[in-house]
Amino acid sequence: MEITHRRILKIAFPIVLANSTVPLLGAVDTFVVGQIASPIPIGAVAIGSLVISVFYWFFGFLRMGTTGLTSQAVGAGDHDEVAALLTRVLFAGFLAGAGILIFQWALFYGAFVLSPASVEVEELALEYLGIRILTAPAAIALFGLNGWLIAQERTKDVLYLQLLMNGLNAGLDLLFVLSLGWGVQGVAIATALAEITGLFYGLFICRKTLLSAAARAWGVVFDRVKLKRMFVVNGDIMLRTMMLEVIFVSFTFIAARFGDVPLAANQVLLQFLMITSYALDGFAFAVEALVGQAFGAKDRPALRKSAVMCAKWGIASSAILAVIFAFTGGDIIHLITKSPEVQSEAIRFLPYVVAAPLFGLVAFMFDGIFLGATQTAVMRNMMAVSVIIYALSISIFVPWLGNHGLWMSLLISFLARGVTLALCYPRLEARAEAGAI
Repeated sequence: MEITHRRILKIAFPIVLANSTVPLLGAVDTFVVGQIASPIPIGAVAIGSLVISVFYWFFGFLRMGTTGLTSQAVGAGDHDEVAALLTRVLFAGFLAGAGILIFQWALFYGAFVLSPASVEVEELALEYLGIRILTAPAAIALFGLNGWLIAQERTKDVLYLQLLMNGLNAGLDLLFVLSLGWGVQGVAIATALAEITGLFYGLFICRKTLLSAAARAWGVVFDRVKLKRMFVVNGDIMLRTMMLEVIFVSFTFIAARFGDVPLAANQVLLQFLMITSYALDGFAFAVEALVGQAFGAKDRPALRKSAVMCAKWGIASSAILAVIFAFTGGDIIHLITKSPEVQSEAIRFLPYVVAAPLFGLVAFMFDGIFLGATQTAVMRNMMAVSVIIYALSISIFVPWLGNHGLWMSLLISFLARGVTLALCYPRLEARAEAGAI
């Protein structure tokens, strides 16, 4: 198995480009509803988008688990299992989406119990959600399909899929809202149609596999052992992701204790972490695919080389991001918020997000390594350790240093996750050589 810098970039670069379109779409959504002479539509789209994102985020494990399982099948040369996995994850996505449809009103009720929005905003947000939720099966199935494509290094297809969906979404936004005057409902319909189109396009580019006998070998697709493994892997990832979300939710809740200005400043600075995530995702996905293939092939040298070479690109990217944030962070802050108080407070805490790419890199890369190897129980356990360390840091530093202590604790949690996974890495290599999955 040959590992080259060219191969890594071929996987990573399309993902970085695809990710760059996501915030642009959010900007278009905000722009079109912002043309309506009322603050209510903007609030409704903001709340509705957040709620639906949380619902869908919960099933994000399907992408991660699928990449690891599929890349290992590729590495082992098990082409029939690669085909069966596509059918298996599509069924899982459709079933998960159907579950959301069935329980949608309970989910909406739970979401709005905690919402501080006005009655008018909530009512309009519910109309938005009522349309968006109809395409839940398509949206969640796409998670698995994207993971399957990434595992085979078909990230150009992922890029084209993302460009098609986001481009169509933006174009329909302009048509439905600005030309036809459909308001918030128009934004929801645009996104729903983009998701359906995206699914059909995804099925089209995978048509050869879907039409193969292996993809329709139902005894293999629904094999009890393989289904159990898929559920175990995805269950571990789900628990790990929930614990990660606990860290970020508690970060926001604790920041709220310091007042409106620190809370707003922290939210502005969290956008820098989102940029970091988008930039490093490409190399994290690359290491997932390559490590998974090496693990499936029981090729220990290829596994190590994949990890080391992807890490080098990750280090370079993190260093570049840190420099960009250091020299342009103030300008970015002024672009995001126009409040002088929030600007001043955000600039005060800017050094923490300058350091964040460097602190988070190790965790990011090892997440990709362990996902590719489907050693998800280790990820789950080390995340639990990181949460405990984060909680201890909060209890020590926040009473003493306030918001500085909060940011220090967040960076410590990144470092803890990276260090604990690094300590577990030698065992992963040994398992790869032994063929222990």
